Amino acid sequence: MNLPNAITVGRIALTPLIAWLPFTTTWSARFAAFALFTIAAVTDYWDGHLARQNNMVTDLGRLLDPLADKLLLLATLVPMYVMQRHFLFISPLDIALPEPSPFLFVTPFGRVAFPLWMLLVVLGREAFMTVFRQVAARRGLVIAAIGPAKWKMAFQSLWMGSAYFWFFAVTAATKQGWTELPWWQSFAHFNGLVGVCSMVGAVALTLWSLWLYLRRYGSRVVHGAVRAG
Repeated sequence: MNLPNAITVGRIALTPLIAWLPFTTTWSARFAAFALFTIAAVTDYWDGHLARQNNMVTDLGRLLDPLADKLLLLATLVPMYVMQRHFLFISPLDIALPEPSPFLFVTPFGRVAFPLWMLLVVLGREAFMTVFRQVAARRGLVIAAIGPAKWKMAFQSLWMGSAYFWFFAVTAATKQGWTELPWWQSFAHFNGLVGVCSMVGAVALTLWSLWLYLRRYGSRVVHGAVRAG
């Protein structure tokens, strides 16, 4: 196993911690989740660049890298959705009345949640493109990443990073009694605007890049499947 593949395996090993740590109650554990997510996001770019630059691309790497990407996306978005719903239940059995989640993005225009339909759009698009690429590969068609898809990844990373940063920051601020201070309100609005804008941008590019892939490759994949059948 070469160095890029080892980095990818390490990224896969981090995903359970990235998924679990936000549900802890201490700001230090949530900061660790943010730090691990940042490491995973940076190495996502670095291992591929390292493999291409040093001619270390392998079949194992082609298998592991997309798997690591999908696992990281799932391990990050699901905790974000759970923590950024409109309400958090204060009883494990959901018996008590719900209270607003403290982890919603805070903006000058109000609090913004992570709606279920956005989660389904992002994860559904990734699942569809995984199958689409596999079918295309069986027809001898390689589907390379296009520009809007690369921008989608950048917006997703910024969105998820701002959410994970917010989880630890609001936990620390609540513990220290900073939440009513003017500087904290300014920071909360800044982080919230970054999170919401990147969330909207990521979802828009998710749909736009999917449309471009279908327009560019859809007929070739379908016609190849018909001929093969």
